[in-house]
Amino acid sequence: MYTRDVQASAAFYEQLLGFARQYQFPPDGDDPGYVSLRRDESDLGIVHESSPRELIGVSMGDGPRFELFVYVDDVDESVQRMRDASVTILREPEDMPWGERVAFVADPDGNPVTLAEAAQSS
Repeated sequence: MYTRDVQASAAFYEQLLGFARQYQFPPDGDDPGYVSLRRDESDLGIVHESSPRELIGVSMGDGPRFELFVYVDDVDESVQRMRDASVTILREPEDMPWGERVAFVADPDGNPVTLAEAAQSS
């Protein structure tokens, strides 16, 4: 994931969505250019926006570049934690016709993150 602020994005995913930092480069310091995160079986790599420009000659565009879908235990509680942390809430929690409860928030770069609570078995 390309970002303007690696540390801010990593902190968002760590503190609010339960990802754990596995590695960062450079390994020491408060201004990494790359951070590897893990949550359960999912890995997320966060790299500074200058990386694709320097390595392959393309620049990060404006607006959302992806949507991340994350299952949480309680969508309403997760949205409240996000709100308390001044995260932009894009869409309040809502029950969907397929049985999941979902909400949408924005990460520090404005990318949409879907928070979903698995459908309850009857």
